[in-house]
Amino acid sequence: MTTTAYVTHQDYALHTLEGHPEHAGRIRRIWQVLEETRMIERLLTITPAPATVEQLTRVHEAGYIEIVRRVSERGGGMLDPDTYVIPVSYEVARLAAGGTMAAVEAILSGEADNALAVVRPPGHHATPDQGMGFCLFNNVALAARHAQAISEMVERVMIVDYDVHHGNGTQDTFYEDGSVLYVSTHQYPFYPGTGGLDEIGTGPGYGTTINMPLRPGTGNEGFSLLYERVLWPAARRFAPDLILVSAGFDAHWADPLAMLQLDLQGYAHLTRELIAMADELCDGRIVFVLEGGYDLEVLGYGILNVAYALLGEDEVVDPLGPFDMPGRGTEDLVEQLVRIHRLEG
Repeated sequence: MTTTAYVTHQDYALHTLEGHPEHAGRIRRIWQVLEETRMIERLLTITPAPATVEQLTRVHEAGYIEIVRRVSERGGGMLDPDTYVIPVSYEVARLAAGGTMAAVEAILSGEADNALAVVRPPGHHATPDQGMGFCLFNNVALAARHAQAISEMVERVMIVDYDVHHGNGTQDTFYEDGSVLYVSTHQYPFYPGTGGLDEIGTGPGYGTTINMPLRPGTGNEGFSLLYERVLWPAARRFAPDLILVSAGFDAHWADPLAMLQLDLQGYAHLTRELIAMADELCDGRIVFVLEGGYDLEVLGYGILNVAYALLGEDEVVDPLGPFDMPGRGTEDLVEQLVRIHRLEG
């Protein structure tokens, strides 16, 4: 029987701004769906503590952390045109980072087999010295560094990002680090403008960044082919000790901010492929971390389906249905990626 840790905190709803796409209603809808389906009763609920400043400095510059603290202390403001801070934001962002760390700890201690971290604000756009794209601290990057810091069994971490926006902050953090494989599928060209095919890492990290820039309308089949032909061989070659997933649900056809046209069945397939990778390569150690997604029904049921998959069950709930147009093929992109990253055979 699989034990799945579920990490969240009621205070994640305190960071919110009326009229902003990244608002507290996102996480409240997830909580509601998990409660209505009685999924919460089947998960090991863990209440996290805030990340310490020392832990945050594993990824972020001390000066940037202090900026977020001071902006919060002074009543709030905007870090950039998209990224708000209110008086509670610094503490809530520390708590979000602490949530992903708690999920990692639950797995590495043997308390759980895998984990789901429903946290906010999201994190994958936050660079070491800048918050952007709704993100304050980079939750997934901090979880990776935490795992490497606390456990001798974790040297190599694979981060898979299926948010529709490229995780520039995660890429920046590990671009020169061969111990972390960062793989991203994202609409391109699109915010934040990064994530081209030629961005593959430098120095010791050369080859451990894999970007899969996608055209609008890619759909389920296009994603599946990329996972089969590119992600699977890359993961096997890298042989991670832990897999972290930046789980954004804004690639869904109903999402108002993007146009990749996945549906919930497609997301469920990607989720099960990632869990199968973890089972084969690192004894099932995998953590899904909430990132973007701005249609509330997609978010709620998307996370519910991740929970089913982590528990080893086949059930998929999709009240929105499939996208009714064929997706764009990714055959040419696959061939380019196979060549660039030398994944033949």
